[in-house]
Amino acid sequence: MITLRLASERGKANFGWLDSKHSFSFGSYYDPQHMGFSALRVINDDSVIPGAGFATHGHRDMEIISYVLEGSIAHKDSEGNVEVLPAGEFQLMSAGSGISHSEYNASKTEPLKFLQIWIQPNTLGNTPGYQQKNFGQILGLTPIATPTGENGTLLIKQDATLAQLILAPKSELTYTIAASRKVYVHQVAGVLTLGTETLNPGDGAKITNVQTITLINTTDDRSTVLLFDLL
Repeated sequence: MITLRLASERGKANFGWLDSKHSFSFGSYYDPQHMGFSALRVINDDSVIPGAGFATHGHRDMEIISYVLEGSIAHKDSEGNVEVLPAGEFQLMSAGSGISHSEYNASKTEPLKFLQIWIQPNTLGNTPGYQQKNFGQILGLTPIATPTGENGTLLIKQDATLAQLILAPKSELTYTIAASRKVYVHQVAGVLTLGTETLNPGDGAKITNVQTITLINTTDDRSTVLLFDLL
């Protein structure tokens, strides 16, 4: 079964400095039909004006992934990590037993656009951790985060895999879903055909009780997708 989560139907929050779209319930946006999907709890599509950002605040027991689409993030946390994440970079912050951090638009002139993703860990009270990596723009399916950290992927404390799929124009990929597992697809850029559905940027799809899916790019431009394989 494929259930669409259209970008136009997401929750919204605008604070002037931050314009955010919520795929799942978050902050003041509450929808009992969209509380998350398996361990995937948050996908926020955030746009931050130049020089602004999130002041120091705390988290615990959450795997927090940031994926920079445009601009760059200035990150600082209580574990001593002071980093800049440019466009194309993935960051995984394991909040564990507790961590505080700030994240600002590193530019005073250019906007910042990034995805903020939260995945619930399968164990609590872990030692906080920080990872950051650019996986490039390789065509096909590129694993980003895995439970083992194998092959240079980010190590996530959950039986979940995050992969980046980039489809060239007029190409497709068939993905096999193991028994009892689910998949969530989030369209980042371009257009994707999934079964009888068409996904545009910001759209998502919950996929359950399906053995294989075929993701097709029928357009003349690249299509970029995040694919979550979950219990």
